[in-house]
Amino acid sequence: MKKILLSVLSLLISGGLIGLSAQEKEMKTGWSFGVLPCATYSVDNGLQYGAFGDVYYYGDGATYPDPLHKISWEASHFTKGRTRLYLAYDSKYLIPNMRVNASATFVDDPLYNFWGFNGPASLTDNTLWANKETGINYYGMSRKMFRALANVQGRIVDHLNWAAGVNYWNWKLGDMNERYGYDLNNTLYREYQRIGAISAAEAAGGQILEMNAGFVFDTRDIEAAPNRGIWAEAYVNGSPDVFGKFADPYVKVCAYFRHYISIPIHIKAGDPVFAYRLAYQGTVFGETPFCMIQNVPLLVQRNMISEGFGSGNTIRGIRENRILTEGFAWANTELRVKLFNFKLLNQFFYIAVNPFFDCGVITKTYRSDILSKAAGTIYDASKEGDFISSAGAGLKIAMNQNFIISVELAHTFYNAMNADPWIGIGINYQF
Repeated sequence: MKKILLSVLSLLISGGLIGLSAQEKEMKTGWSFGVLPCATYSVDNGLQYGAFGDVYYYGDGATYPDPLHKISWEASHFTKGRTRLYLAYDSKYLIPNMRVNASATFVDDPLYNFWGFNGPASLTDNTLWANKETGINYYGMSRKMFRALANVQGRIVDHLNWAAGVNYWNWKLGDMNERYGYDLNNTLYREYQRIGAISAAEAAGGQILEMNAGFVFDTRDIEAAPNRGIWAEAYVNGSPDVFGKFADPYVKVCAYFRHYISIPIHIKAGDPVFAYRLAYQGTVFGETPFCMIQNVPLLVQRNMISEGFGSGNTIRGIRENRILTEGFAWANTELRVKLFNFKLLNQFFYIAVNPFFDCGVITKTYRSDILSKAAGTIYDASKEGDFISSAGAGLKIAMNQNFIISVELAHTFYNAMNADPWIGIGINYQF
């Protein structure tokens, strides 16, 4: 894969790209591999190194550009301590008329950032974040997570499926490791325990078994980067607390509506696409445990970790998991423009850009009754309903319409939550 990327770069510089002719039909059969080194950076996690990629099997090519089977994987480490291991499988053809999606994920994060609950209402001071001179990392804690999930979808009628799944989580939470040299008593994680916003029963984590059930409506022409169609999901997601660790079971309602509209400008590489997502997630029964409040449930995982709100999964431009709350509504809009396509070493490529605008608002707060009493320098209840928005642009390099390398930059207009410079480097479009 490195040789392929170097060859692409050489051709770009020399102007020797091989364009696809109008008569040539794009087709792939058999196996296809996309492998890249992890060489990313974020203000939250530092430099990343390791490797990630996708493995596709197209068989005789009859289903192309959709693969018969897809395997995704990652093994990486970040300079600020995080380690990630991931293996996933996805197929619409393993079982006739059913889709199977399964994955296993392990994350060890000894310097996980905890910014408090309810986003804008949780006041922050960047001088207290990982300050080696003072020995303070006020927003630091440790987190280890193992997750195994399996989701299935079955056909009801054309384009409409039922869906169900089960997710097992094992969390280990605590203070930062002493080897990092920070004051472990002076953290927001400890402060939340002192005021009762994080209970003693949940402060160290535990096991969670979640289940989901609902419906999926899908008319997309291509899954990885649709040119047209609708992809909508509505389902309930919750836990019966079978392990007896936490006080109550809980149920969330999740709804996602994604629409892809082809704009008939007739660019040689492909018509531009206007894409938007309207999304809502809210707890309707019980209360979500602290270890699960950052989770954004999805039936089909497009990324290794689906968390928010913030980061590349929801509102780009703000810090990872900056908004932790019981209910949140958000929207993402972007224009996807293919600049040109070409064929190289029997692989099909295209280059695209995607300017975007994201926004969101809290619809249900999390433990605000406790936090409002603490107020002072850590919480301001008057900001709970503030509107958050951001904008930016991305660059995409796609191989065989499925393996998509993504680089995005964003700026948040809500200055108190701005994470400039925000850079997201990974794979796939956000939605």
